[in-house]
This record gives sequence, C-alpha cells and structure tokens, in this order.
Amino acid sequence: MRKSKPKKRVILPDPVFNDQKVSKFVNHLMYDGKKNLSYEIFYAALETVKAKLADDEKSALEIWKIALENITPQVEVKSRRIGGATFQVPTEVRPDRKESISMKNLILFARKRGGKTMADKLAAEIVDGYNEQGGAYKRKEDMHRMAEANRAFAHFRF
Repeated sequence: MRKSKPKKRVILPDPVFNDQKVSKFVNHLMYDGKKNLSYEIFYAALETVKAKLADDEKSALEIWKIALENITPQVEVKSRRIGGATFQVPTEVRPDRKESISMKNLILFARKRGGKTMADKLAAEIVDGYNEQGGAYKRKEDMHRMAEANRAFAHFRF
C-alpha cells in the first residue's frame, strides 16, 4: 500500500450516560451537523422506551443495547468475481462494522416507520429490536439466510 491507514478518530462519550456507543449512534442519527437535535431525539426515544416497557426491570439504555445486539449481523455476503462469474461469498463481519451496520439499520427502519415524531419512531424500532421483530431485525435475518444459502461458495473468500 502506498498510503498509510488513516488514524481512528476518538469519539467522546455522551454527556448523560457517559457512553461512547451512544455518541456513535447519535453521530449516525445526525443530519446537517445538528448534533444537539440528534441528542434530544435519542434521549426522548429512550424516555418513550422506558414508558412502554415500564414493567421491565432493565434501564432504557440497557434495553437499547440489547436491541442493538439483537439486530447485529454476524455474517454478510460480498460479491466476488471469479472466472467471469459473480458469486455471493459469505464472510464474517468485523466488530466495528457490525456495530455500524446495526446502528444504521436501526435508524434507517425507524425513519421508514409511520409515526408522529422521529423520537416515537426510533422508540418503536428499539422496542421491536428488543423483542426480536421489526424491520431492522428482519434485515439481519435476511443477511444470515443469504449467507447460509451461499455457504457452498465460502471457499472463495480470502
């Protein structure tokens, strides 16, 4: 390689929970550099989650983390061109990419949802992820199903 790998940026923890994962999520949620608005949306969504799952003894942050775990894919398929034919080769996902994919999927399907505010939509998607249902969970299941179907081409990975 001619160029060296760029350094990983240090992401500061968020002000309320003092958690780096929350900051990363808010960065994915942010539009046009409006981080303050993203934090408001995220915290409002966690309040709604706490209200919806009041009987659960876990905190809203723990529920969000479990929901993220539930929608995190372990394997994905990548297109590899071998001898004129393109194969969908299943590969394992790197840990940092796993986190990024799960956050992006949660936000994407929350945005597609029907609801009043983004906080409500995000809260509903978090609750669905926690209960192993919803669009983001379905996306993960589809990725796993595709990798399983193309397991015969696993020897093409390098």
